[in-house]
Amino acid sequence: MTERVARVAALLCLLALVSSCEREPTLTDVNDAGTRIVTLAPHLSELVFDAGAGDMLVGVSAYSDFPPEAASIEIVSDAFTVDQERLRLLAPDIVLAWDSGTPSHVVEELRTAGYRVETIAAGNLADIGAAIRRIGRLTAREAAAEKVAVMFEREMLALREQYSAMTPITAFYQVSLKPLYTINGAHYISEILGICGATNAFAELNELAPAVSVESVVARDPEAIFAGSADGNDAFVEWRRWPHLRANRYENYFLINSDHIGRPTTRLVAATASLCESLQVARENRNAYQQAKGS
Repeated sequence: MTERVARVAALLCLLALVSSCEREPTLTDVNDAGTRIVTLAPHLSELVFDAGAGDMLVGVSAYSDFPPEAASIEIVSDAFTVDQERLRLLAPDIVLAWDSGTPSHVVEELRTAGYRVETIAAGNLADIGAAIRRIGRLTAREAAAEKVAVMFEREMLALREQYSAMTPITAFYQVSLKPLYTINGAHYISEILGICGATNAFAELNELAPAVSVESVVARDPEAIFAGSADGNDAFVEWRRWPHLRANRYENYFLINSDHIGRPTTRLVAATASLCESLQVARENRNAYQQAKGS
């Protein structure tokens, strides 16, 4: 699997899990409380740290690389499978699975094997604070978790109050170019666009991360186009071929930090701030173009 295909799969699933690690399993030191946790998705590892329980993590999924401490924790799974032998050696008290990302048969197999599996939702922005609080309850770190959850919610609310009433602007969020995928209105990235006062060009589609055609994007004529920074400026090559596109005329192409926006964690505050600031630039570019044409 190429790096580009792996990256596409990660964004579509909101998991960066495409291969397993070859490290030999070792027992991790136990925290003071004695609780041992394994997570089956990178964003769940981040949320455990957000909840103040990072010291309880003894096993994580592939690509769990934030915060930096997570990168040194034993890897026990990829996107689709769990290394049962490594899991047995780590003997976790709790396994955290992603309710819409971890395959259901994996969850059932682990429960049948006797593991306590807790599924965590992370489909929208409201889920993030709720997930942090739930992990706090599971780990008896309620106070630390509540503090982080409240801060996340307050910062997102502040961004909403600052930007949501700005002059509307239509945006296209490109998950990947080849194949071409975007997000619908139920996706948390679409929520972020709304916080920033933008309209998602494909909000009405049924699939969370639908495949779309180049022609359909051109027909909807977005005023701004966004892509993850991992793709670099090559992400916009296709759209340069369509000079009449409003995004092209306004020069409204923007890269957003892939690490920040690609996982439903507290780092979405930084992603949202960046996207909102970019949309402010997009509005200014649009106004400048329209004024120049009108003069």
